[in-house]
Amino acid sequence: MKCLLVVTESAEILFYWTDAAFEKNLREQYGAVENTGDRLPAVEDSINTLFAPLIISCSTLIEKINDIYTSFVTENGHHYILHQFGECLYIAVNGDGSESEDDLRRKIFVLKKFMEVQFGMVTLNSTLLKKELRPNDTGKRGRLWKMLQGLLDTYDLLRNQEQSFMVEAVERLIHPTLCEQCIEFLERRVVQQINGSPERAGEEVLHAFILVHTKLLAFYSSRSASSVKPSDLLALILLVQNMYPDISDHGDAAAEPPSLHTYSSGIVIQEKGRRDLLATNISTPSNTSQEDFDVGSAPEVYYTPQPSPTGKKTELMGAEEECTPVFQFVEPDIQMAEDSLNILESEHRDPAFPRRVFLEATFKDGYCPMMPHSMYCLPLWPGISLVLLTKIPNSQVAVSLYNFLEAFSLLEKKLNEVQEGIPHSRLQSSLPSLADLRTKLDKFIRALGNIDQQLQNTWTDFKNKAFLRTGQGNAQELLPLCRSLRSQLCAIYRQYFVTEGQGSHQRLSENLQKKAFTMMQEKLTDWKDFLLVKSKRNITMVSYPYYFPGLIHFIYVDRTAGQMISPSLSVSDDSTSELGKGPLAHFIKSKVWSLVRTSRRYLQKGYTTVTLRDGDYYFSYFLWFENETGYKLEVIELPVLSDDSAPIGMLAGDYYRQLLRYYSKTHQTEIIKCYELMTIHLGVIPPDSILQQCCDLARKLWEPSRIPLL
Repeated sequence: MKCLLVVTESAEILFYWTDAAFEKNLREQYGAVENTGDRLPAVEDSINTLFAPLIISCSTLIEKINDIYTSFVTENGHHYILHQFGECLYIAVNGDGSESEDDLRRKIFVLKKFMEVQFGMVTLNSTLLKKELRPNDTGKRGRLWKMLQGLLDTYDLLRNQEQSFMVEAVERLIHPTLCEQCIEFLERRVVQQINGSPERAGEEVLHAFILVHTKLLAFYSSRSASSVKPSDLLALILLVQNMYPDISDHGDAAAEPPSLHTYSSGIVIQEKGRRDLLATNISTPSNTSQEDFDVGSAPEVYYTPQPSPTGKKTELMGAEEECTPVFQFVEPDIQMAEDSLNILESEHRDPAFPRRVFLEATFKDGYCPMMPHSMYCLPLWPGISLVLLTKIPNSQVAVSLYNFLEAFSLLEKKLNEVQEGIPHSRLQSSLPSLADLRTKLDKFIRALGNIDQQLQNTWTDFKNKAFLRTGQGNAQELLPLCRSLRSQLCAIYRQYFVTEGQGSHQRLSENLQKKAFTMMQEKLTDWKDFLLVKSKRNITMVSYPYYFPGLIHFIYVDRTAGQMISPSLSVSDDSTSELGKGPLAHFIKSKVWSLVRTSRRYLQKGYTTVTLRDGDYYFSYFLWFENETGYKLEVIELPVLSDDSAPIGMLAGDYYRQLLRYYSKTHQTEIIKCYELMTIHLGVIPPDSILQQCCDLARKLWEPSRIPLL
């Protein structure tokens, strides 16, 4: 029984997600509510009735003591986690014991991350965010909520199935030769051709990458592009998985892809998510090649690609003759296959239209935490996608808006200090920067033209009161104007980049998308079946016990790059691995997931090394710092986090980036890197041997990562 709710202080529901058990409980508690064909109001009204007393109680606490509950457990064993972001209250509930308090809190922060990727800096203004989450159009509201609910469902699924989402780090497909070939192909045949075409409508491809399920095959960024933040990559991977869910198990090389789905004329770009990962430099032990570790691991599913087709015509059509792709350009009279309706029903928009996403970007002359991008996802085959991230026209406006928002936030803080009795000289010290702000904002407003008359009027009023001939303006008069200006700047951001407004018709032409799709499909035709198998059995444990006796499993994470490497853990009944099938595979998987949760609890308390015995197994966890040359740095005392702080991870608050900043304060002249290693050994192995093995394993996994393969 699960529920996640976002409400206002007046108990208005902005978003909700429930599972079937929770909805069943609502019906039993409040009875069937009649409605006219739309089930949304019925469930929404029941949720509102159920949570209204709690929401009113929280609003009263905020008003009286400026604080709220963070968690509690009811008499019937239901866990409640609450968190306030601005004027929005997030409530997560679990009634079946399947989720811990950390899981519920993590889900709240992950939902907030989804909203930032979806709405950008609109999330900085509660009033505008309310308008986005609860539009007046009930149809639009239903589609938006369904999309966010689908993302949460996909997140739950991936967190329970994929190690990369459990530890919140990016995983790449280990095949250096093919990876390098694809990176070169993306640069020369895809990105350069698109960026050199007059059909790109002012857009510029910044990043291009190929995903096989949740793993990255190749990633290319143009020289002018900012790097992609690992937490943004994970969010984008989740979007892709939501668009193209993994409904078939490709563990068997003989499995055939689903049949062709076509949609009207043009491109079938199913608007349900997108695949993004970063190619990592982490590899296998230095004394052994990756091929050595995979040899003999699964001979029963070994696959040799078919020979390349001959002849120019055959080469162009090879992919279509070999199997039916999920992505194709067709005539308008071809109807969509019936089995694709479930995938496409949630989005009613132009198939060639990209998804707008907001990602962190850093430039030489600026920074924007939520820079607008257009995201194109071209499904080459089921499970394999080409993703393009483009820079959109007028995107520089977002950087200017963020700089102004930051300036007014700082000014508002100083004005509050003046009101609280701090010396007036504090405000005087901001006068030079305020004068610079005046010049830049005047220029910015002139460039906007008459797009927002209210902003011009408020800014004029602010200048009249801030720059008086008799001296500094009154803090009490300037504070509300500061808040109003921040709100109006966010509104301009929303108008430019979130709503269907100016420039929304601009996108890469269907012809360019078709060319990129065709070229990439031709490149990978002979590899596709191999890649689908490889994605399920990326790295195996077959050869590791030879070098590390008693080792059952490990997870190695480069937290600086946000990338991980770990042997595959497949518990599917259709796949074969060294763990076998059935209870043993599920048992080992449950131990790995338990180790991750345990390590997080200790890390939250400031521990960087944990060794403990669990029955017949030893768990080990290590977190350490190194400089750029690989020299291990001294251990420091880490800050202890409160129980209601953001959960440890990347999607839920980017804990490791903050940890690196904290450690770098004492090593300002060095480039600091952070690593984690989690291992499970048989209990018969002596603890001293386990510690030595962990040191050797970490060293062997690290050494090849210095080689610039990508």
